Amino acid sequence: MTSAPETDETVDAAGFREILAQTRDFVRRVVVGREVEIAELDRIPDEIVARAKAMGLYGYAIPQRWGGLGLDLAQDVELAMELGYTTLALRSLFGTNNGIAGQVLVGFGTEDQRSRWLERIASGRVVASFALTESGAGSDPAALRPKAARSGTDWVIDGEKRFITNAPVADLFVVFARTRPADEHGPGISVFLVPADSPGVEVGPKDRKMGQEGAWTAEVHFRDARVGADALVGGDEDIGYRAAMISLARGRVHIAALAVGAAQRALDESVAYAATATQGGTPIGRFQLVQAHLADMQTEVLAGRALVRETARAWVAGEDRRIAPSAAKLFCTEMAGRVADSAVQVHGGTGYMRGVAVERIYRDVRLLRLYEGTSEIQRLIIGGGLVRNAERAARA
Repeated sequence: MTSAPETDETVDAAGFREILAQTRDFVRRVVVGREVEIAELDRIPDEIVARAKAMGLYGYAIPQRWGGLGLDLAQDVELAMELGYTTLALRSLFGTNNGIAGQVLVGFGTEDQRSRWLERIASGRVVASFALTESGAGSDPAALRPKAARSGTDWVIDGEKRFITNAPVADLFVVFARTRPADEHGPGISVFLVPADSPGVEVGPKDRKMGQEGAWTAEVHFRDARVGADALVGGDEDIGYRAAMISLARGRVHIAALAVGAAQRALDESVAYAATATQGGTPIGRFQLVQAHLADMQTEVLAGRALVRETARAWVAGEDRRIAPSAAKLFCTEMAGRVADSAVQVHGGTGYMRGVAVERIYRDVRLLRLYEGTSEIQRLIIGGGLVRNAERAARA
């Protein structure tokens, strides 16, 4: 799919190098040392949240005219690879503000909606959640069931969403609901801006997950939740499906970059362990079978990094915003799982112990193959897209 290139003002090379250096320092000097604490408390400490806000991380991908840093996707993935180096709960603090929730407003909101919300989202004064996933409609947004109906000049929303990132702390839900059955005019899906304190909005308890402690998700229930006419994103009932697809595609490139960062951390931990842990008085890194694990891990990380960078470049240039993002997410998230598994193997029994970085990484990266479209969905997008492109070429 060919689209127009990104045109918003972006940070220059020197400015971005400074942002990247500050983020790398923050991650490695501040957050890495507190990973065990974050996991045990299942929360990010307040001082880390405050520092992330002060650094502009809640709005790094929001255009500068609305108070963000204005990073394009090529810069975004470089930042994401640094954020992926530590607990993925850190990135979850501000991931939806910059990504799938914030980008709906950036790409499809009215000027009034952007002016009202984006500056507060970029500063972290508002946490935005992307309320798309539900039971029976996870990787297939076209199957969603919540409904929105007109009531005078207002809209009334009914339905449930699940696994919604940041729901327990959200100030704003970007909610996808069906306004009519799918027909020849489109899928009948709209997207609404619903403040979390709106009557009829109820957030369930925090989910208990396998990993990513400190990254909170929950169910959200909308029971006759009433919002004004100005809550309809773009003022257009037919924007929802397209907004979801484009935001998710962009987000897949970001998730792929996070996976590369996590895999790099698993590799670094494994190399350091292999160089210092001994077996019979010999560092295990001198054993050829251990070196083979490390070699495969290094090769996969390098391949993933190159793929992410090329995919982000093609997105910014408007060359490919469908097949390449799915390919990057598919390869990099599966790759991170393989690398994490090898990292535990290199560590032996130590790698199975809580408090050891590779054990956390092993659990954390498993989710990357599920959200923003499962690996199976990515294969369908890639394969179907290739066939459709060939069919169009044959008809031309």
